[in-house]
Amino acid sequence: MSLLDAVRRRFAGPPEQVRAALADPEERVLAWGPLVRDGGWLVATSRGLRAVGASDDLLPWHLVGSARWAGTNDGGGSFSVTALTEVEPGVQAREPAVRYVLSDAGDLPAVVRKRVDQTVVTSRRTPLPGRGGVLLVARRVPGQAEREWTVVFDEDADRHDPVAREAAREKLSEALAAEQPT
Repeated sequence: MSLLDAVRRRFAGPPEQVRAALADPEERVLAWGPLVRDGGWLVATSRGLRAVGASDDLLPWHLVGSARWAGTNDGGGSFSVTALTEVEPGVQAREPAVRYVLSDAGDLPAVVRKRVDQTVVTSRRTPLPGRGGVLLVARRVPGQAEREWTVVFDEDADRHDPVAREAAREKLSEALAAEQPT
């Protein structure tokens, strides 16, 4: 994309199909890119990441576990987005990654990275006894004053191991205790 095309795109605003997909007037379009298949759009909004055209589902920023961008020389590329889902209070699991191929990414990769990074207050990986590990993550969640701590197991099988679960609970308790003022 040439500099002139980038300037035109920024000032032109999002396409009508993208604007029409946002039912809430409080939700703002931040960046968008046309999807190669299905003629839809991948859209970063003030609330999350939205695939317009296929499902119009919104993935809130605090539930994006990872979003990996692989760009091409023509301005396009692909996002591999892994969502997190709560499987029990304080424990999240990774959903299978969804791949979005874009013909023109524009500002989308930078906006997605910034928005996901803004939700993460702190994260740290810690080993579990014997094998594997967990990721302890504190995130900002819209509408909540306090940050939300969660545990994400490296391997789903470890979530069902009583020893690993107890170790993860202990690590989470330590992280929460370290955050409390003395």
